[in-house]
Amino acid sequence: MRALTFLARRFVAGDTIDEAVEAVRVLNRDGLKATLDNLGEETKTREEAESACREYVAALRKIAEAEADCNISLKLTQFGLNLDESLARDNLARVLEEARKLGNFARIDMEGSDYTQKTLDLFYSLFPEPFANVGVVIQSALRRSEQDVAELVRRKARVRLVKGAYKEPAGIAFQKKSEVDENYDRLAAMLVKAPMPAFGTHDDRRIAGAVSAARAAGLAKTDYEIQMLYGVRPKRWRELAREGHRVRVYVPYGTHWLPYYSRRIRERKENLFFALRGIFSD
Repeated sequence: MRALTFLARRFVAGDTIDEAVEAVRVLNRDGLKATLDNLGEETKTREEAESACREYVAALRKIAEAEADCNISLKLTQFGLNLDESLARDNLARVLEEARKLGNFARIDMEGSDYTQKTLDLFYSLFPEPFANVGVVIQSALRRSEQDVAELVRRKARVRLVKGAYKEPAGIAFQKKSEVDENYDRLAAMLVKAPMPAFGTHDDRRIAGAVSAARAAGLAKTDYEIQMLYGVRPKRWRELAREGHRVRVYVPYGTHWLPYYSRRIRERKENLFFALRGIFSD
């Protein structure tokens, strides 16, 4: 418990929207962009899902008031996807409408493989009409992701590519790190054909591969994003930004940090080692 509390202080920007937006303003002053994530998933009731929706609407308004360079990331089970797909869709549509009014953008995070198809189906039901201001996340750990990326590129969707933090069975996901990395590089090369691809990784080899693929496709450094987690390798964020890359920092906030971290450490012990490396690498 003490270890998790220590980690949370470094990797979570506070309990409230105001604390999170202040952390974003600090990042912006250093030339970094941000995305806010209100921690929480697998809501138990409709009331919790609707409360999460209201929190994101409030966050969007706070971002606008602060004139912060920041968008939002969200999880559909926090909006009730595990309870009722229509509930999640309604909540998501409300948030996307608020974001559109404010000239902002929302990214749907990808959760465990039980929700992959449901997440993509809901995304496709809203993008590009009635909402063009929404993107999605794809995990290179999943075997199905090459097919998913091909379809997302065809639809001109904005995609954030990550390795994936969930422990999945061999029939669904690659088990070796080398295989996950190889698939990441393959998918990154595909995504340079999509608008504003986002490469979510702290792995310098994966960053170099994505940048090389973007350059080969004729993209400028402002045509894609490198995205990294709040608290992990902050010196590297700033180095990349000084080199002219668009760097966006994923900023979690809220009181649900304990289930967020304990679940991921329970699923994959290497997640704890990754977090600790992030502390001591800079």
